[in-house]
Amino acid sequence: MSKTLLHRLITRPRHALAGLFFFVLVAGAFGGPVAGALYSSGGFVPEGSDSVRAVERVETATGVGAAPSLAVLVDDADPARVGDVTARLSGVDGVARVTPGGASEDGTSTLVLGTLDAEAVDDDVAAEAIEEFADDGDVTVGGEAVAGLQIGETVGKDLARAELLAMPLLLLLSLIFFGGRAALLPMVVGLTTVLGTFLVLAGVNQVYGLSVFALNLVIGLGLGLAIDYTLFLLTRYREELQRQGATHGAIRTTLQTAGRTVVFSAATVAVALATLTVFPMGFTKSMGIAGAIVAGLAATASLVITPIFFALRGARLARRSAARSAAAGRWYRFSHAVMRRPGRVAAATAVVMVALSAPALRTEWTPIDATVVPTDQSARIVSDRLSQEYGGTGTTPVTVAMEADDPAQVAEYAAQAGAVTGVRAPAEPLELGDGTWQLALPVEGATAGSTAQDVVAGLRDLRVDGVDALVGGPAASFIDQQAAIGASLPLAVSLLVLLTLIVLWLMTGSVVLPLKAVVMNTLTVGVALGALTFVYQGGRLTGLLGYTPNGGVEPTDFLVTAALVFALSTDYGVFLLGRIKEERDAGLTEREAVATGLGHTGAVVTAAALLLAVAIGAFSTSSISFIQQIGVATAVGVLVDAFVVRSLLVPSLMGLLGKWNWWAPVWLRRLHDRVGLSERPVARTEERARVLADTP
Repeated sequence: MSKTLLHRLITRPRHALAGLFFFVLVAGAFGGPVAGALYSSGGFVPEGSDSVRAVERVETATGVGAAPSLAVLVDDADPARVGDVTARLSGVDGVARVTPGGASEDGTSTLVLGTLDAEAVDDDVAAEAIEEFADDGDVTVGGEAVAGLQIGETVGKDLARAELLAMPLLLLLSLIFFGGRAALLPMVVGLTTVLGTFLVLAGVNQVYGLSVFALNLVIGLGLGLAIDYTLFLLTRYREELQRQGATHGAIRTTLQTAGRTVVFSAATVAVALATLTVFPMGFTKSMGIAGAIVAGLAATASLVITPIFFALRGARLARRSAARSAAAGRWYRFSHAVMRRPGRVAAATAVVMVALSAPALRTEWTPIDATVVPTDQSARIVSDRLSQEYGGTGTTPVTVAMEADDPAQVAEYAAQAGAVTGVRAPAEPLELGDGTWQLALPVEGATAGSTAQDVVAGLRDLRVDGVDALVGGPAASFIDQQAAIGASLPLAVSLLVLLTLIVLWLMTGSVVLPLKAVVMNTLTVGVALGALTFVYQGGRLTGLLGYTPNGGVEPTDFLVTAALVFALSTDYGVFLLGRIKEERDAGLTEREAVATGLGHTGAVVTAAALLLAVAIGAFSTSSISFIQQIGVATAVGVLVDAFVVRSLLVPSLMGLLGKWNWWAPVWLRRLHDRVGLSERPVARTEERARVLADTP
């Protein structure tokens, strides 16, 4: 933050507060409606993949969807009743074609399928179809379009419920950790962060369509980071109040020390989440974009609002209780106790974390399917009944979109395709016009099963002169997703590690500390992903969490969780390392700097972790299972990082390495000095260390 801006904030706080109020109003007015503008279905298949192009080829040739998007279940076999439903479905705007879907195996119900215009808005058509049959007790409307609509609506309800549950608890914890009226500060920063991010996302959405699921990340991460940064700044300001009193100098020192740490922290979170944009799926790109934006805005909001608040409240923010000093003293002594046997503590902690990470190594990948839709929604009801009552159970549809001039060549391709092992029965190609043909093949097994994937691979290897074939369908989409992740993963991991190393080097000047941080973050990520696999792949805690297991974990969920946990682990590492470096630069010995740094930040980091776990753990109340998974796994990762890694692994390893923690090649050290991002040493560090050591 520039000195001029800081000077204006602390000398004219009421004017700045009025400007802040105006910004919040504008952000709420223009950013608030963003949820209704984001897409709620898809985003899990890479753009431009063969499976996507196959659908586009069919839609271009026909002007209608490649497959039915509406599945209307009629609990009646009477032809007259089915005919009435068919006619009414045909009259829904956007429905281009209605076809019979057959009768159930027991003959008590009938399925009617609706295919949409290629240019139709799925949500609008789905909403009208639901409304059309709202008063018909014997008709249930489902299908892909309805599932997308209902997931989007559920996300909105889940967000409201999560806020209703999380906000009172966050306010209560803020009262405990912040004390008195200061508890309002994180709420103001959090609200500004979330609404500001909504405003930015509304603009981004005009250029690049974003997934509605990113809103969960914005609210959870926005509130969590805002509270963390505010707590860190307030804690430091209270220290400076004791040293300098309620002066402008105390505010400036806070921003020069803790404020810089917040900037580095936000940078690590932003770059970690931004690496998700490397993957070519809309879901991961949306999460990466939203995560990077919310991290930057959380830091900006905290660095702008806290000086205003400090200038207005001043000495009234000081805490008169000795509890804080006692807590700092306990953390100081605990750190020294850990460093008395650093090798044993580090080895034991690492072994336990590796063991807890082991379940992640046996993760099975499963695609997004009907199990993500809540069981009380009509799309899920239809899907479950189709699986239980209709003869298509046990097959996966595979669609081949062909371009060819010679019908004989198309027939030859269809014959060879029908003979591929796993195809239940051959099918006749359907001419769509303009030299485009469609072949629909029923394939044995589930979408993620080896049979369906082998069939897709076999069809893609099939070559017939004059036929340009693109293979689509759920199994092909899943394969394309896996291939895209595999191709992008090395670059994403390389960027994640490299950018994290650069930011931490800029902060510390060390090469060793950033490398050590990456290793510790990896252990934390492993524990979080191990918990994700153990619970959701194993089908555990279904009664408590209210989800339907499908035998695995969705891959993009895994990626988002890993990036988020890595980012937050680095975040807490920055809090601790920044203070340790400050104490060392002020003249303390290696171990004394570690103990003093942990003494000043241990309580802050654990309190921040609890608050962030509540904010982002509110995802666990979501009835959309893959959003719920992110919340549960991230909460586990945050708590493990704060209570295990920062408490045990960091001090033990720093105690082992001593002065080597700060090693860097001479040329890198000179470059770091030239960059000039070091924090200004603060006087009387030795005195503060003695106070911590003497605190009972």
